[in-house]
Amino acid sequence: MTRPPTAAQRRVIEAADPVTGRLRGTPAQLAALVRRGLAFRHPRPPHDHFLTPAGHRVREAGAEGPPEPAPAPPATGVFTARAGGEEEPPDTGPARAREVRGAWEGLLELRRMTNADGATDRPCGWERSHLVRAAALALEAGGHRPAGPDGAGYRVRATPQPEAVAVHEPDGAALRACAVTLERAGWQVGEHTEPRTRARYLLASPRKV
Repeated sequence: MTRPPTAAQRRVIEAADPVTGRLRGTPAQLAALVRRGLAFRHPRPPHDHFLTPAGHRVREAGAEGPPEPAPAPPATGVFTARAGGEEEPPDTGPARAREVRGAWEGLLELRRMTNADGATDRPCGWERSHLVRAAALALEAGGHRPAGPDGAGYRVRATPQPEAVAVHEPDGAALRACAVTLERAGWQVGEHTEPRTRARYLLASPRKV
């Protein structure tokens, strides 16, 4: 049976980016995780390391064996997709753009590794279990502006419907552009009208085929 990760390796796994699985650690730690099949090195520069599906399982369920007494340190600099409506104004600088691009590339790689046919044009299991974050990342990576305190921009919200999110955008042209971006990212999108306010919004679900 494969030995569980060491305490140091587990801390690296638990501190991985929750969206993309991007890892940060020493070269030796990352190389050891690759050898165990828990991480892979992205083929394109800057050659970041990401969790494999097995690594994600270790992160979510815990490795086999007794738990480590020392708690993992809190993750720093963790990327979070903006769903819109956050209190602070959205960051539109070059550093944020690089983070978003890296997160989207990592998600495409996760699709390739976890979809049975290796398809990258269709959402994967992680996206189906993190609908709001996945749709928000697709929109932000597509160049759309998340809503800030002023209300302008998109807002992604959960819905009572299974595997569906609502996307709100007060500007009609921007709302239709969000629909195009989500469809290109592998989502099924329909435009609807809110009965009370008559505002238009999108209902989006991850495409299965």
